[in-house]
Amino acid sequence: MQIGDVPSSARRLLLVAAAALIDTEGRILITQRPLHKALGGLWEFPGGKVELGEAPEHALVRELKEELDLNVEPDCLDPFAFASHAYTDFHLLMPLYVVTRWQGEPKLDPNAAAAMKWVRAEALREHEMPPADVVLVERLIERSAA
Repeated sequence: MQIGDVPSSARRLLLVAAAALIDTEGRILITQRPLHKALGGLWEFPGGKVELGEAPEHALVRELKEELDLNVEPDCLDPFAFASHAYTDFHLLMPLYVVTRWQGEPKLDPNAAAAMKWVRAEALREHEMPPADVVLVERLIERSAA
């Protein structure tokens, strides 16, 4: 079935908040989706689903704590870009925030991700990512070149 075969009104909207955590060397943290999950093995920006009634910023603060054991204040989230992508059975809307200040060292929760690594913006292209993340990669490369 092609994406175009499902009317857009039949797809549910999924709101996910993601972070481009950028360290003092200008590297960006990416995580690898667990193999047993949809799009398993692909690399992505950390984050997760926004729960009903939850602001995207609060969801991202929560997800970064749960997945990476990082403490991030909401005012340290810098809105940067967003992705809007129609998958087969849902439409994903994903705001991406740049984060350069946090407390703690990233500790991977193996239930949330299979691996993590710090990469330069240009190296993001070398990692297979979900379609919604790809447009954000180009924006981050542009940002790093500026």
